[in-house]
Amino acid sequence: MAVSLAEVLEHLVRGISSVPESVRVDSRETNRGELLEVRVDPRDLGRVIGRGGRTAQSLRTVISALSDGRRVRIDVVDTDSEAVG
Repeated sequence: MAVSLAEVLEHLVRGISSVPESVRVDSRETNRGELLEVRVDPRDLGRVIGRGGRTAQSLRTVISALSDGRRVRIDVVDTDSEAVG
């Protein structure tokens, strides 16, 4: 059974999140490849992005290595600004 990139990313983000049950990763195809949108509890946003974006970049590196050459983009969505806008 093949595991999707979204499932792998969700597993990784749940591991670093203080509220793992709030982690959600949505996947959709765009004209530029697969888009993985990560949503976490607002209190975990800084933890998932990391200092200077290091954690988010590390997640992108892992997913890119697993993508078999496919184009994959990861966006960490700020759910606070999403609710306002």
